[in-house]
Amino acid sequence: MSPLSTKNPAVQVQHLTKRYGRRVVVDDISLHIAQGETVGILGINGAGKTTTVEVIAGLRRHDEGSVSVLGLDPHRDRGALRQVLGVQLQDAELHSALTVLELLELYRSFYPDPRPVAELLDLVALEEQRNVRFEKLSGGQQQRLSVALALAGRPRVVILDELTTGLDPAARRRMWRTIEQLQADGVTILLISHAMEEVERLCDRIVLLQAGRVLATGTPAELVAEAGTSTLDEAFVQFTGHEMETAE
Repeated sequence: MSPLSTKNPAVQVQHLTKRYGRRVVVDDISLHIAQGETVGILGINGAGKTTTVEVIAGLRRHDEGSVSVLGLDPHRDRGALRQVLGVQLQDAELHSALTVLELLELYRSFYPDPRPVAELLDLVALEEQRNVRFEKLSGGQQQRLSVALALAGRPRVVILDELTTGLDPAARRRMWRTIEQLQADGVTILLISHAMEEVERLCDRIVLLQAGRVLATGTPAELVAEAGTSTLDEAFVQFTGHEMETAE
């Protein structure tokens, strides 16, 4: 177990269950994520990763169990939660006619002490695209802008879903350095990712989900040792019986 996991939790999930009709997509999950910890949420498609983090973010209601983010209930304390939680989801919908600068200014207006525009643009390397409309950005640029919007309010907890999907190798490493800056500032990060190199570099601990349940948890090195393999990719296959899908 990561030494960080013994500290006061930033995120506490207890016996979380979510159903759609008769289908159980999150099945009695419990998580304890310490303040300042970076936790990777892994699993094959359909394992319950995105639903779990959407419940944590207050975007979906759960059927059973409890969720707390920095002591806040995602639904009862929705307004307060928005001030401390940043969320970047892979399929986020943004106003296509607004420019990068207009979107940043809009999101900054939601917070009492937002990050400066110049800092946000620099964090995600979009200075040259500041006056470009969202619909004209490349997929990778749209992804980077979504991360900047999630960081606009100086959140203490951040949820990142497929952080570097669609980014070229240089942009991917630039984004990793951005996340490492957040880690140095003590920000708690939940990272959904299909990129094992990314997970090994950034995550203190991994939670591996399968069929809506926690299959295994530990540091990357601990999971590799437990699986008796030489790489995290091989450990993933050993635990799940599946190859990791490549995110589109």
